[in-house]
Amino acid sequence: MEHPENSEEYKGLVVNKGIEQPSSVNPYLKRKPKKRQPTVAEFVEGIVQGNITILSQAVTLVESVKPEHQVIAQEVIEKCLPFSGNSIRVGISGVPGAGKSTSIDVFGLHVLEKGGKLAVLAIDPSSERSKGSILGDKTRMEQLSVHPNSFIRPSPSAGSLGGVARKTRETIILCEAAGFDKIFVETVGVGQSETAVHSMVDFFLLIQLAGTGDELQGIKRGIMEMADGIVINKADGNNIDKANLAASQFRNALHLFPAPDSGWTPQVLTYSGFYNIGVKEIWDMVYEYIDFVKANGYFEYRRNEQSKYWMYESINEQLRDSFYHNAKIESMLYEKEQQVLGGNLTSFIAAKTLLDTYFEELRK
Repeated sequence: MEHPENSEEYKGLVVNKGIEQPSSVNPYLKRKPKKRQPTVAEFVEGIVQGNITILSQAVTLVESVKPEHQVIAQEVIEKCLPFSGNSIRVGISGVPGAGKSTSIDVFGLHVLEKGGKLAVLAIDPSSERSKGSILGDKTRMEQLSVHPNSFIRPSPSAGSLGGVARKTRETIILCEAAGFDKIFVETVGVGQSETAVHSMVDFFLLIQLAGTGDELQGIKRGIMEMADGIVINKADGNNIDKANLAASQFRNALHLFPAPDSGWTPQVLTYSGFYNIGVKEIWDMVYEYIDFVKANGYFEYRRNEQSKYWMYESINEQLRDSFYHNAKIESMLYEKEQQVLGGNLTSFIAAKTLLDTYFEELRK
């Protein structure tokens, strides 16, 4: 654009054009071509060979909500199935602050001393407001996160514990196919996630703290009935007596529960994850339990029951998705919701109307 000062009106005044401005894009920048996604065969081959990069990409596909990703993921899982099932799966739960991540760091190093490979699958709670997760469990597993034979994968719960639990179970299959013979599944530590994790592990370890209540308080927690072993953390320094007292109270509480189907009597032990005290005794208990249930046939029975449980869970999940993604139902939901909120329709009648409409749509 010419400067107006260079017109005939302003004789004797000249304004230079100036330097031409360079492009905002670096001309020397070479755009990297987009990486090609591996084929199903390449995924399976990489996983079976223990390629961590390929395994991570496969887990990302499993966690994806895109239908095209799910198709590939399910095919990869199906082909990896013959290579799975050869690990010890341990669920680790406890209230936030019980020291789960620190304990897993210590437990992991202990089991890796005997050889083998360890995968840690941590379910991280997502914010109900922002829907985001920190996914920072690795930062508290300082030694394990740099160990060459460990694989740590945090997953966001994304508000759906059932969904993330199913994906965690599928991730277990991939990790086993990649040669990981020990799998730790760390739970959110609140409510329903424990039930889901209990249904995918061989041994369920509950981490407790001293001073959380007497044995009556322990009885109230349904989670205790699921535990194959209870361990009291932070049994060090001035806290040793409190931890021992808590252990005896939990033992008393366990006597009031019916005997587990496995025939195993859950043990209560104390330890210190921070100071690495009593860790060997915990893993002696875990290995003793595995030997015990393998000898009496409960190990295979439990895994079969878990497979059946997840078949029905998958049916329920897919039916729910099919219902809510039905175009006719989507158009009716808001109207029925308003009628219920206005007191013009009961919740049960509204639900029945929606379900009847859905089944009619299926019959068309």
